Amino acid sequence: MKSKSIALILFLAVFLNSCSAVDDLLTFTISNQASIQIKSTFPINLPSEIITPDVTTNSSAEFANNKTKASLVKDVKLKSLKLTITNPADKTFTFLKSIHLFISTTDSDEIELAYQDNINETTNMIDLICTDKKLDQYIKSDKYKIRTQVTLKETLTKDVTVKADMKFKVTADPF
Repeated sequence: MKSKSIALILFLAVFLNSCSAVDDLLTFTISNQASIQIKSTFPINLPSEIITPDVTTNSSAEFANNKTKASLVKDVKLKSLKLTITNPADKTFTFLKSIHLFISTTDSDEIELAYQDNINETTNMIDLICTDKKLDQYIKSDKYKIRTQVTLKETLTKDVTVKADMKFKVTADPF
């Protein structure tokens, strides 16, 4: 009886390790970018909405490059979302109190993607806190929308352009 238990434990350990190894082989990253324009006319200490143009995904090509297809994708999560001020070049994030980004498609409800509150950055780049929402339907889509909610803590004298670099972790089934 004891040898059967040990054999079963060994079998389960090998099986679980092999599943993890297969998932690692079928996991890859998709990167997308969006540009966010923060207007100098936004009020201070009040949330303001910014709608970006649709972000076109190249997910079909990315899936093909990684030897899979949309129907085999089983899990997509946001791995990182980095914001970088691209204009004006000398601007830092000291003007920003909070930022929340949401994702949606014409076929899917809007969900929060990433956020940062109580921002005290003196650089032109910040990493947002990613939610753990499942994003399969958004990344499988041809395009999605990003809606941004910002709260300013100081008046802007110029519009500020921010680039959002998004990295999505994608895991697919083998067949």
